[in-house]
Amino acid sequence: MIKNFCNNLLVDTLSLALLNLNFPDMLPHTLERNPRRDNLDLQMVSPFIDRLTDFLDRSPTPWHAVANVSELLERAGFVRLDERSAWALETGAAYFVVRSDGALVAWRQPTDVVGWTIFGAHTDSPNLRVRPEPIMKKEGYFQLGLEVYGGVLLSTWFDRDLSFAGRVAIANEGSVLSELVDFKRAVGMIPNLAIHLDRDANSGRKINPHEELPMILSRAEKDADLNFRELLAREMDRSPEEISGFEICAYPVETSQVIGLEGDFLASARLDNLLSCFIVAEALIQNDGAEGTMIVLNDHEEIGSVSTSGADGPFLESILRRATIEADFERVRVNSLMISIDNAHGIHPNYASKHDEGHRPLLNEGPVVKVNANHRYATTAITQGIIEQAAERADVPLQYFSSRADLGCGSTIGPLTAGRLGIDTIDLGCAQFAMHSARETCGTKDPELMLKLLTQLTQRDLI
Repeated sequence: MIKNFCNNLLVDTLSLALLNLNFPDMLPHTLERNPRRDNLDLQMVSPFIDRLTDFLDRSPTPWHAVANVSELLERAGFVRLDERSAWALETGAAYFVVRSDGALVAWRQPTDVVGWTIFGAHTDSPNLRVRPEPIMKKEGYFQLGLEVYGGVLLSTWFDRDLSFAGRVAIANEGSVLSELVDFKRAVGMIPNLAIHLDRDANSGRKINPHEELPMILSRAEKDADLNFRELLAREMDRSPEEISGFEICAYPVETSQVIGLEGDFLASARLDNLLSCFIVAEALIQNDGAEGTMIVLNDHEEIGSVSTSGADGPFLESILRRATIEADFERVRVNSLMISIDNAHGIHPNYASKHDEGHRPLLNEGPVVKVNANHRYATTAITQGIIEQAAERADVPLQYFSSRADLGCGSTIGPLTAGRLGIDTIDLGCAQFAMHSARETCGTKDPELMLKLLTQLTQRDLI
């Protein structure tokens, strides 16, 4: 009996070892694979979804997202430019500019600047951010003070394994450098209160973000002390004195997953709006003949876009003017088209009454055209007509979203860009569930349908 048991144990051990072998990845990944992920189902859905999930998992903050897009662009031959330097742009070349680590503009320089096709998205997502002096010692625990960034669906952040990532200002001989950090492991959590102690927990109880969101990091002995800058310094292999400041986000460590009986859905953090960022980057990279195509990835959309790198700031206009070179900018402007891409509300079958009866987008049924009479979305009859023609040529189905008349409508970078630059704009998005949750869901077919539509638009034959 003992011999049989040992033989069976050996067989089971070898089987597990074989299952966990790291076979060479035969897919054309442009980023190094995330060692935390090993979901072979992603490859079965499509190589594109596999690359997308790698990007999502490696981009816990806007600054990491821009760094990853920059890497993709550089590997595709795009040249990084410095805004502080003079530019000598060459016809047919590809360029990109990063501002404040969290925003990016990239483009293919045309032979003659007649008009631009601009794909826009935003890099930030609603989340919880670490306060400047965050450490608290309370009831025998070290806790971390967090501040709400954007319209967070707060209930979804409880009972999750949370890590930290962000950017840190490093003092460097009279100057300040920016450096990214990612703990890549769970360092804390925000536990719910047991229902036995809160009988109203399932009755619409309001969450107090100041009182209920401090994260628990560890036990705290009576004489123990903890300094957040020291934690950062240790993680970055630096001294605390080198750290001049930081912008740090909490994020769930759970990786992206394809889910559903038939692999219909993709669940991930930060789909709004890193999904769109990846799609527009792919559209620019894959179409090397798309001269006059530009992408803009703005930061701070979730908090109003008023910043040097936001859509209500000067970033896009500055780059457009410099890339337009000798051409008449006003003439080029009116010949341009902005396609703002931000996720749309897919109809939730448990809450169908929250949608207008005629505008109920489904996941995996194609890009969603977003329309609002009060211009919370920038779509007009003209830009809608352009998109419909492009979709017909690309054989891509379209859906439409318009809010109920008794519900407020969110907005995005489209109306802000249209208002600042006077460029005709349309708002599109992939349908999703649980927008602004710590864990969102989209369809696995829609991202590639959106990419197919944007590829058609790079041809500029409809503009």
